[in-house]
Amino acid sequence: MDLDETRLDFAGIFLMKKLDLEPTDGGIELPIALPRELEPLDPALERLVLGGWVEMDQKKKIYKLTSAGIARIGSLIEEAEHYVEEFDDEEADVVVAELRRRRLDPLRVRFLWGWYQNEFDDLVLWQQRRGLPDVETSWADYLVDRRFYDELESELADPPN
Repeated sequence: MDLDETRLDFAGIFLMKKLDLEPTDGGIELPIALPRELEPLDPALERLVLGGWVEMDQKKKIYKLTSAGIARIGSLIEEAEHYVEEFDDEEADVVVAELRRRRLDPLRVRFLWGWYQNEFDDLVLWQQRRGLPDVETSWADYLVDRRFYDELESELADPPN
């Protein structure tokens, strides 16, 4: 899978969590007719609808999770919990080497880890905490932007010898 597809899949995982949570817990209600600032999410939402994880509630004019989407979130949580439990005390380079040995995608594991531990709930704050020079203030733009995934991948690079 190329990075563009990976970004859309991860953005979809992010959005499913946001749709699952109540607004008081950081969730969002996404209208079918997205406002301009959320338009970058269209391709990820389209993939979710085509995958059967999200549907368009025509009566309420919003996107909502399907039962399959709720089950998918459950399986993603279990997967993320497994990684956290197994690798929580390990150094990043050890984890990456082990994941590669097992032929698992380190970027997926890193994304799920941060997603599960609420690290990405505020993507603007996430960028600021990392000291990134050009903070993207639109979370929707940043979620689907290559810069977010490049930043995650930078943690997975082999250390210099």
